[in-house]
Amino acid sequence: MTTVRIGTAPMSVDDLLAVVSGARVELDGSARERIAAARALVDDALASGAAVYGLTTQVGHLRDTRLSAEEIHREQQFLVLSHAGGIGPPLPVPVVRAALAVRLAGIARGGSGASPAVAETLAAMLDAGVHPVVPATGSVGAADVGQMAGMAQVAVGLGRAEYRGEVLPGGEALRRAGIAPLVLAGKDGLALISANGVSVGQAALVAARAARAADAADVAAAVSMEATRANPSVLHPAVGRAKPIPGQLAAADHLRRLLTGSALLGPDGAASVQDALSFRVVPQVHGALREYVGALRSAVEGELAAAADNPLVSVEDGTLLSNGNFHPMVLALAADALRIAVAQVGQLADRRMAHLWEAFFRQPTGPPAAAAYGLALRYPAAAVVAELVQLAAPATLDVPPLDLGVEDHATGAPLSVRKADTALGLLEDLLAVELLLASDVLATAPQPAALGTGTAAALALVREAVAAADPYPDAVHAALRARFPGGR
Repeated sequence: MTTVRIGTAPMSVDDLLAVVSGARVELDGSARERIAAARALVDDALASGAAVYGLTTQVGHLRDTRLSAEEIHREQQFLVLSHAGGIGPPLPVPVVRAALAVRLAGIARGGSGASPAVAETLAAMLDAGVHPVVPATGSVGAADVGQMAGMAQVAVGLGRAEYRGEVLPGGEALRRAGIAPLVLAGKDGLALISANGVSVGQAALVAARAARAADAADVAAAVSMEATRANPSVLHPAVGRAKPIPGQLAAADHLRRLLTGSALLGPDGAASVQDALSFRVVPQVHGALREYVGALRSAVEGELAAAADNPLVSVEDGTLLSNGNFHPMVLALAADALRIAVAQVGQLADRRMAHLWEAFFRQPTGPPAAAAYGLALRYPAAAVVAELVQLAAPATLDVPPLDLGVEDHATGAPLSVRKADTALGLLEDLLAVELLLASDVLATAPQPAALGTGTAAALALVREAVAAADPYPDAVHAALRARFPGGR
């Protein structure tokens, strides 16, 4: 089994995704040293009796209320118990694993001042597959306090957890996995809950899914180009050299590879000197999606490289600092922008489907002998694109003030990322319908033309899905979604 070593260097997105997929984790010597050095500063602060937020004081609007020595340890347990609020269905296990890994990587960077036992417990939970059951809705994006507190409850032997397919009380899940419940020391509770594990972790998953969806969008567009005999001049390398945006270049390169060997590339392949914009601007729009996939991934990398705790334990400066690094603003805005790019790609697919519909009914061969599944799904696709456009609205601008006005700004990051994941699912639905509809057009063409290597492979997936599914449009669609790039 793969092992991801976690040190003081930033965790990579690929390593995070590996942990989500089941890789083991191991803290290296540099991480252990950093954690110990940060913890020593926390212990010094406790011994000094200085006022430190969340350590020797309460939190939120009670930030200036001092705690006695006897109250300090009880306060950490109270933070974990009192903040674990959430509603709705539980977070998927991949998101939970991502959140635990993000928190562990953050602790390894030393900014939290958590005890070494905290890191060891999180690592043990990941390796054993003890996955806290945490409601999906519970954070406004100024640290994912509610969900992270739910995960912390399991670490101390409370809450609920999934273990080997069974939902158990947290303490029982730990017992079966051979993990001793964590005993919290000063700051440990706050270190566990004051983090953006869910937002950052799910954003990494969304960025990876979005990259697959960008490829899938190219495939669907290429098959539609074949079906309508679109003009491939828009993919000429000279067009890219004239506007060298990396995402646009990547989309055009991919489309050219998909069409390698296609009759479209011959002298008489195209039906017109210029097509509708939904074909003509595919590299530009699909390229924009790639740009914002890159922006979200970059934002995730920035968070993984950060020490985002409050108070921040600065080993270099030998001090604890109140700050706002728990605010993942760049990540939240990147997820908002990604959804707009996804909606644009969806709109383009919808407009191409209108041309495919027209091409189908203009075929001289008459109705096909077999079922036209794409035709049957055209109207549901229109309903999906309307929903996709609604999801493009920003999630980062409408969080009310909380806690007596002390917490008077939030990023909306969890909602923004969650909506991006939903939007990608809708886009994948649309692209599968487009592929089915383009297949319908090609199946009824009077004179089949040579297809590109990539488009022929995509149509083979359609035939495979039709053969494997019950003969109903929804069943065929689901079968294709499971096979199509970006599908689940």
